[in-house]
This record gives sequence, structure tokens and C-alpha cells, in this order.
Amino acid sequence: MPLVPPDPFADDAATSVPAATVVPLRDGDDGLETLLLLRASGLSFAGGMWVWPGGRIDDADRAGAAAEGHEDEAAEEEAAARQAAVREAAEEAGLRLDPTDLVWFAHWTPPAENPKRFRTHFFAVHLDTVDAAADVHVDGGEILEAVWIDPVTALARRDAGTLGLTPPTAITLAQLSEHRTAADAMASWTEGPVEFYVTRFAKVDGGGVALYHGDAAYEGGDPNAPGARHRLWMLDDRWWYERTV
Repeated sequence: MPLVPPDPFADDAATSVPAATVVPLRDGDDGLETLLLLRASGLSFAGGMWVWPGGRIDDADRAGAAAEGHEDEAAEEEAAARQAAVREAAEEAGLRLDPTDLVWFAHWTPPAENPKRFRTHFFAVHLDTVDAAADVHVDGGEILEAVWIDPVTALARRDAGTLGLTPPTAITLAQLSEHRTAADAMASWTEGPVEFYVTRFAKVDGGGVALYHGDAAYEGGDPNAPGARHRLWMLDDRWWYERTV
């Protein structure tokens, strides 16, 4: 059972922006593939990184969610995030998705010290099960390239220095690497609860670690503290996700 921090929304809402990301999946000739997009290097957020379609939740997304009628604020926020994910997939990759086909599997909150903080709903979608165009089109402005890639290759290219990733992307790719088909990955996230990640960083020799709930260092900040591990090692020559909880 995934661990959830006691209050995943305890961050200062005034300094973080609600956002949404969608992880498109398909089955390629050799197994599971996901769609990654290259952001222009000049962008202030994640410039030069390979990401999934996504962006902030805007007023139109919230209006669309409010018009649906939801029982509470949390449900309306999720609905607005679905609207944003669908809109961003269309704007950044030319994908036409249905918000009801998205599986919400994670929520990410960056460290308090980050200059730009997007608290982000992560959704997944299996393109074989939705009425979506197979062809991907990028605008050539914010998004420069698109590639369908298997998770293991993406992580290897990150270590080789040819594919830049953010910690949430690297961890999600590590999770995807455990599955051979898109259906298997979707099933694992459909059956499990949404997991909330509130990131904390610590320095280690040769790089740093991103710490998450359940790690022995999460509260005290000592990466050498004995005990459980839930972290992304971000060393100069290699990144890897370690989880014993």
C-alpha cells in the first residue's frame, strides 16, 4: 500500500500553482512506450527537459469543472485538472483525449525552496482505449520534438546525458519500466490509491537525493540515516529510484 503524507496539501497555496500532466502510453513493437516532449531550452520552467504534456490549470478548466457539478472542492479540483490535462495534450501534442479515460495515479508537490512550484496531478491514458489521433504534432515553439520511447531506454539516455528529466518524470519512468504492456501499467494505477509525493532534497557525495514519504531521512534530512528508503538518487553519472517501503 503506497504511503501518503499526513497532509499532502500543507504547502503554501500562495506560492504554488495547480497543474496537470498526462502520461500517454501505447504498446510498441517491443513493449510499453510512452510519449515524451522536448521543451524549448529558453523556457523558465523545465527548459530543455523531456516531459509529458501538461501545464497549469486555468480559469476555463475550472469553469468547465464547475459546470459539471461536483460534491466537494476536491472532486471539482480533480475535474479541473482533467480538463487541463486534456487541453494541454491537444495544445502541445495534438492529441484528442476524453477526460473520463484518464487515470489519476499521483500528485507531486515540489520543495518549498523551488522558485517556481507547480503542484501537479499526474494522469495516465492508454491510447489504444481512447479515440485519439495516432499522429503527434508539436507546435515548434514551446515544444520542439516528440518521441515514443520505452522507459528503460529513456532512463539510460538520461544517464548518458542525452535526455534531460525532472525527478517526477524519472520516478514515473522507473515505475513504468516494471511493466511490459500499457494495459499492465494502467491496471496497476487503476487498482491502487493516488499517491502524493511532497519532495525534499538532501546532498550526498557525488550529487543529491530527492526524498519522499517513508524514507528514514524524510523528516530529519540526514540521507545516511539507517532505515527505510524512498528516494531518487541523482548522482553525477547515474540516477536511480530506490524504494523499500
